[in-house]
Amino acid sequence: MKILIDNGHGKETPGKRSPDGKFLEYRYTREIAKEVVEMLLSEGYNAELLTPEENDVPLKERVKRVNYICSDMGKDNVILISIHVNAFKDSEEWQSPRGWSCYTTPGKTLSDDLAVILYEEALINFKEHCIRMEMSDGDPDIEENFYILKKTKCPAVLTENFFMDNKEDVEYLLSGKGRYTITKTHVDAIKKFVNKRKLL
Repeated sequence: MKILIDNGHGKETPGKRSPDGKFLEYRYTREIAKEVVEMLLSEGYNAELLTPEENDVPLKERVKRVNYICSDMGKDNVILISIHVNAFKDSEEWQSPRGWSCYTTPGKTLSDDLAVILYEEALINFKEHCIRMEMSDGDPDIEENFYILKKTKCPAVLTENFFMDNKEDVEYLLSGKGRYTITKTHVDAIKKFVNKRKLL
């Protein structure tokens, strides 16, 4: 199975940083995405960065890249995880909302299965932190028609790894423990999903 790891936004994207400017989403998500890919490759999984560029690759181009691989390998043999960091609003002030979350598109798909496993890992790894869930349909993922999820042919999820405009979340994001645990949460969930699919 081909594992595509995407990262949020680009160097020139306005905003997308902490109020004090110390945290930059484009840089952080690229570092985490690279670490996820390297860890998966080291364990024999077929993982690849979807957007290694530092500029903000348009969503249409990102989707085109995913769907090209889906056409080549079959959409059931590809998964996409897009790694982001959340923000409450575009402001120079620190905000109170915080926590980790995972998004899929509306309706029941294989993406939901991947999201559920990500939540299981998050609940284990982020015990001291807020986990944002939406349980109205029986599973914890939050459903939105994000372009990167709606237009790709394969199972796809988007993770929001805490809030860049919450001071406590930023401290965790920038800590060694935070970086390692965010990486581990993605890697362990992906491995469990891929290995589960192999048994079907």
